Amino acid sequence: MPRATKPASKIWWRSRTLQVNALAAGLVALEAGTGLLQPLVGDRFYMAVAVGLPVINAMLRVVTRQALTRRRG
Repeated sequence: MPRATKPASKIWWRSRTLQVNALAAGLVALEAGTGLLQPLVGDRFYMAVAVGLPVINAMLRVVTRQALTRRRG
């Protein structure tokens, strides 16, 4: 019986989970610093993002197959 091989690692910045979280963190920082986003997008959208982000993170975690690494190679 052949052994299962481990998928190759990928560089950390190619992680969709980290990309989504970085985008969300940037938007949260922008909102905290300026207070401009919530009035612009509305309360319902703002709450939907707050509820949806953990769901998106969970979905991305489920489909993750590769480990992350800090460097190539």
